[in-house]
Amino acid sequence: MKNFFSLPQISAGFVAILIGYSSAAAIVFQAARAAGGTPEQVGSWLWALGIAMGVMGIALSLYYRQPILIAWSTPGAALLVTSLQGVDMSQAVGAFIFCSALITLCGVTGWFDKIMKLVPQCLANAMLAGVLLRFALEIFPAFQSESLIVGAMTVLYILGKWRKSPFSVPLSFAIGIVTAFSLGKIDFSHITFAFTQPVWVTPEFDMSIMIGVGLPLFVVTMASQNVPGIAVLRAHGYNVAASPLISWTGLMGVLLSPFGGYAYNLAAITAAVCMGEDVHKDPKKRYISAVWAGIFYLFAGVFGVTVASFFTSFPHALVAAIAGLALLGTIANSLNFAFAETDGREAAILTFVITASSASLFGIGAPFWGLIVGVVTYHLMNHTGLNKRVV
Repeated sequence: MKNFFSLPQISAGFVAILIGYSSAAAIVFQAARAAGGTPEQVGSWLWALGIAMGVMGIALSLYYRQPILIAWSTPGAALLVTSLQGVDMSQAVGAFIFCSALITLCGVTGWFDKIMKLVPQCLANAMLAGVLLRFALEIFPAFQSESLIVGAMTVLYILGKWRKSPFSVPLSFAIGIVTAFSLGKIDFSHITFAFTQPVWVTPEFDMSIMIGVGLPLFVVTMASQNVPGIAVLRAHGYNVAASPLISWTGLMGVLLSPFGGYAYNLAAITAAVCMGEDVHKDPKKRYISAVWAGIFYLFAGVFGVTVASFFTSFPHALVAAIAGLALLGTIANSLNFAFAETDGREAAILTFVITASSASLFGIGAPFWGLIVGVVTYHLMNHTGLNKRVV
């Protein structure tokens, strides 16, 4: 009990959820609205995400006695912002279930490694960078409309990165709120503090939507979220089997997709917060911080409606700026890894530009086509040696 109520353990859990929500909740909010979600449905999304992340994080950490954090798929949410435009919510839920069923299947059968071998990491990163690029491109237009707010956020973000602070994004978000409030750009009068009521949406399984939305969501979640999540665990000396963890995230997604739980995965960045020496000198005791993170996630899920109404109070420029700033690091890392492999550069650039185009073909979104073209190009050039020819 003494270790459970340790301040470093509690603060690590709180910082983990703070980083998670301040960095990506705005993107989840945008994804739900892209599918035409009502305020009640947006709240239900946050309920489903918070409850599932809390329950799984607490249960898995206690069972394995290792710091295991579950997160929503941030790049998946970014993908949904573009791919759910014009898609009915029922069809979106069908795609979510399809995605989570694939994740469950990968975990139960052990196909995770086999499937990922077909998609080179450079192409997964190129697709991710293409999906996220539009968020970074929104920063300057946001600055044009709200110069003081976005300017203050950007300056603090840069200073935080200069000082190598892990809280650059939360602090940037905080200064944005303070600046917007001081300028009278935020109205908290309509915020309602109430328990969230989950909203059921009956799924509709449309093949083109499942392929165009569900399949890219699956690939992004597995390649860009679960792979780093496992790597973070391994880097800190935690060797829990990956398949059971992935199975649980997929199963929970199948169950809660109708309520807005679009995709769950192993956390990476926020999980690392709960695994450092500052949490506890004994690695075997650090799982308690993950339990606390789960408790905070449960609280956030229960008050999902309040969280949703909180975000509707912010000016669009603030939301666009924090989303773009929060994803800059991910975009930079994705591009770095995408073009690091010499033999895969041509395939990676094709995947990137096609995905970034946000175009669709036969009703199927650009991320899928970018990945298909990239995979075919990659294996064709490497199997035939075309990339080694001198022009």
